[in-house]
Amino acid sequence: MARLAQTSGLTDVQQEIVATVRDFVDKEIIPVATELEHRDEYPQQIVDGLKELGVFGLMIPEEYGGLGESLLTYALCVEEIARGWMSVSGIINTHFIVAYMLKQHGTQEQKDHFLPRMAAGETRGAFSMSEPGLGSDVSAITSKAVKDGDAYVLNGQKMWLTNGGTSTLVAVLVRSDEGHPEGTAPHKSMTTFLVEKEAGFGEVRPGLTIPGKIEKMGYKGVDTTELIMDGLRIPADRVLGGVTGRGFYQMMDGVEVGRVNVAARGCGVAQRAFELGVQYAQQRHTFGKPIAQHQAIQFKLAEMATKVEAAHAMMVNAARKKDSGERNDLEAGMAKYLASEYCKEVVEDAFRIHGGYGFSKEYEIERLYREAPMLLIGEGTAEIQKMIIGRRLLEEYRFQG
Repeated sequence: MARLAQTSGLTDVQQEIVATVRDFVDKEIIPVATELEHRDEYPQQIVDGLKELGVFGLMIPEEYGGLGESLLTYALCVEEIARGWMSVSGIINTHFIVAYMLKQHGTQEQKDHFLPRMAAGETRGAFSMSEPGLGSDVSAITSKAVKDGDAYVLNGQKMWLTNGGTSTLVAVLVRSDEGHPEGTAPHKSMTTFLVEKEAGFGEVRPGLTIPGKIEKMGYKGVDTTELIMDGLRIPADRVLGGVTGRGFYQMMDGVEVGRVNVAARGCGVAQRAFELGVQYAQQRHTFGKPIAQHQAIQFKLAEMATKVEAAHAMMVNAARKKDSGERNDLEAGMAKYLASEYCKEVVEDAFRIHGGYGFSKEYEIERLYREAPMLLIGEGTAEIQKMIIGRRLLEEYRFQG
């Protein structure tokens, strides 16, 4: 198992960080994950431990109290955390995306105000783009911001907000027609607002309500919610970057690094499924020998390990491309697509290896089997990834006739 998903070219610091997170996962997450997941309980003790390790500030620059690490380092840590329990990596991901958006697009005042508290894990981030009737069509956003003196008034309903209850800062994408005449392309009339709120459910600030957790078949522990804005007043200085009309591009930049994160999660869950499958195959006996000695099971293990290795390599490539400053939407789309699909397949093969016991809640693979489908839709469905990949390929291989 230790031979799979290795990453060459890491610095001593990167190796130490990843090893520390892996040790934390083995000792603090894996032993309790299934029990907490079955209770749909928020893993507060685990989150507190990750705060102490500095994981919430992993990519935040040192000048703001973070570790100033690369996307690759972060992705490798997410891979380890998802290997323990995917829900925990989701708690970190939305925080990470908001911190990244602030670092890349925020005003200096916004960076000075938010990033030190985010690095310490005191301010916890979430981002909100989707709506009940939206799906993958971001241009169909109906939530709206209207200028009113030195503030904006926001109205609308958002959906699928990870960390909706536990977060204290939400980056919300809405339509803002101010300064953008009728007929302006939809993606040029959207703005990201930085909305501060209290943690919890109900009315968390005047005009803002978090109704409660959405019940899910998997991805439990982390709270997934709606967000309802009804006359929510936000000061103009809480427009991300200080200028309206840039929200779509800011969000897409955040989602692009988020896709590397989801790819890393897929790699982590697939690794854990392989570990469970290969262990069980050596313990379970049929026809007088361990099932691992049956050729059919060896073929499954070979396919599973190859998929784990391939997904990891693509994820690492996408992270390194982004770290180099180059455009990486093609690589991120490929990595997210492949890792999520392979994760589903590896988990299912491990489930099959377990036979009837895989259907029992006493075995960890049952939890993974319910978690893997979320990765097929998170940060863009497989169909959306294929659209991105196809368009970029046509740009790169444009026929000159």
